[in-house]
Amino acid sequence: MSPFTTILTHPGGAHKDEFLACCVLVASASTPVPIVRREPTDADLADASIVVVDVGHVHDPALLNFDHHQLPDDAAPTCALSLVLQHLRLYEDARAFCDWLEPAEWFDCRGPNATARWLGVERDIVNQLYSPIDGTMLRRFAGQTEHAAGEPIWELMRMVGRDLLDYLRGLRTRLDFIGQHAQRWTLDGVTNGDVPAEVLFLPRTDPLPDEPSSGLDRYVMEQDLNDCVVAIIAPDRRGAGYGLSRHRDHPAMDFTRITDEADVHFAHLRGFVAKTSATDPARLRELLTIAATP
Repeated sequence: MSPFTTILTHPGGAHKDEFLACCVLVASASTPVPIVRREPTDADLADASIVVVDVGHVHDPALLNFDHHQLPDDAAPTCALSLVLQHLRLYEDARAFCDWLEPAEWFDCRGPNATARWLGVERDIVNQLYSPIDGTMLRRFAGQTEHAAGEPIWELMRMVGRDLLDYLRGLRTRLDFIGQHAQRWTLDGVTNGDVPAEVLFLPRTDPLPDEPSSGLDRYVMEQDLNDCVVAIIAPDRRGAGYGLSRHRDHPAMDFTRITDEADVHFAHLRGFVAKTSATDPARLRELLTIAATP
């Protein structure tokens, strides 16, 4: 992203879209930049060193202007965060990895009533999902006309932005890693509806990632394997063996059935996860077969 000296967004009440857009911008800046909350001037909109977010009725990435309010009513729900992520070439991954992004776009562009209908839920459920963390942060953000480095709100916003950027960039790298190393096993005699049941197996690598199972569920989704994968096997970060988990709570797998196996040192009483010291793929397949056999 081109260097910039200031982030400018609208005054008055704050919303999640410009708040998160500012978080991402603060985190992506090469040096600490202030956030100013006021109406932009024509000079601001023409100055490529000032990022104008969610105000100004202009979307011009070359000049770092990211407003969506001028878009037609029939345009796909698009918010300020969407436009900033598009500019950073992270939007497609964000839509794939952040399940909350599309509802956030709908809330900002269509309001809670239309969003509830789109989600297929009663309007009152929207109120039940209210977060006091969100409310406090937005009120505090709206309560000042400027936020600068070193101040609590600005520093927290940078943390939020960094976490989001790290998640998006790190998960893409992680999914590529899984794609290079993971194996798909078919479980003989087990089906997922009309489809042969499969297990996603991630072998142990050196070095071992801090969270070996991270990204596996998302990998299954991205590869469109939800209709066949019933279980996941990943290295146990606390031992030399593996963790076995039921994918999406699939009823075919019940790990209480392997509780008495000598190399199984933990099986949850609800049957959705187990830990084993076994490392031989043939033995791991056997344990999965036992867990899938009523």
